[in-house]
Amino acid sequence: MLTSSPNNIFDQTSIFALSGTNSLIAVAVYVLMVIALWRVFTKAGYPGWLAIIPIVNAIYVVKVAGYSGWMTLLYLIPIVNIIFHIIVSIRLGRAFGHGWFFSFVLLVVFWIIGYLIVGFSDDKYRVERI
Repeated sequence: MLTSSPNNIFDQTSIFALSGTNSLIAVAVYVLMVIALWRVFTKAGYPGWLAIIPIVNAIYVVKVAGYSGWMTLLYLIPIVNIIFHIIVSIRLGRAFGHGWFFSFVLLVVFWIIGYLIVGFSDDKYRVERI
């Protein structure tokens, strides 16, 4: 009789170990993102501690990109959220003086690296570039 649930202690332990590893990776990614967004928010004139709170940091990323905070609700609509994220990333990159290619590749695809570059570089935030 074949069941889908783990039968012995070794199966249960390996499942638990896998979920623990994924959790550690998720926490590491979250900490890197908070560090990067903290710098981006302080460069844009917002308090850096707002990067710690998960939904609030999305609101302020949208505000740094030049939109109203209410536009963050577009992230809840399934296909629109992908398009809106690309637009926000391109506008955020433009506000820090980067082109659309940098913004698309490093703020959409490799977003941790892109936000770290924007946060720790000497780029100045200018609203008039948006």
